[in-house]
Amino acid sequence: MKSSTLLTAFTFAACEIAQVLAHGGVLSYNIGGQIYQGFRSYNTPVGQSSIQREWDSYDPIIDPMHPQISCNLNGANLGSGQLSATVAAGSKVLAWWNQWPHNLGPVMVYMANCNGACTTANTASLNWFKIEEAGLISGTVDKGTWAQGQLITNNNSWTTTIPASLAPGEYMLRHELLSIHTPNQPQFYPNCAQLKLTGGGSAQPSGSYLVKLPGAYKASDPGVTLDVYNHPTWTNYTIPGPAVWRG
Repeated sequence: MKSSTLLTAFTFAACEIAQVLAHGGVLSYNIGGQIYQGFRSYNTPVGQSSIQREWDSYDPIIDPMHPQISCNLNGANLGSGQLSATVAAGSKVLAWWNQWPHNLGPVMVYMANCNGACTTANTASLNWFKIEEAGLISGTVDKGTWAQGQLITNNNSWTTTIPASLAPGEYMLRHELLSIHTPNQPQFYPNCAQLKLTGGGSAQPSGSYLVKLPGAYKASDPGVTLDVYNHPTWTNYTIPGPAVWRG
């Protein structure tokens, strides 16, 4: 009986480890040459300090209308431990993921003006705009080169340039991977970090560039519902969400 209990515990632990290895998110950032530690999932937020909003597990969000799809579960600020990184418009931000296992799907990067202090912002109420996206780079949807494959090749990292003309202020920066390797079950992996943007720009996106999260995606969007194994010869993929705002 005792050995059976131990075996059950071991099996459960192994499943948990496998689950962590199979999924993930942004673990750290390089902003202006300074390294910022991300939130440490599976740990209490008490005592943590990070520019990142809280995210509680490596598991994906599979509902495009999930109320916490903006910054992952639970997306809360860290109270006294919540930091913001100061960055000049036009600068590069490098985000590092854990050892990423999925190579089918796009990479998307969003920002949102907090219109004040980001620490008190409700991320589901913000107006988000996309500053970068990459999807199917070449080849067919089932065996071609995807942005997530490039992320893996580049040491599980992605580098993004903040639009140089963007007006200064406090912003959320949101990285998102949408993995489509499982038919009819999209996997969204969003993470948010807080920025204090400096510079002499004055531009702000408007109109159709601005979306709510949830609200930017629907379950019926072709880029969300694509079954790559049922359409192995397709060479086109439509990335969901708004058009990229380039400033």
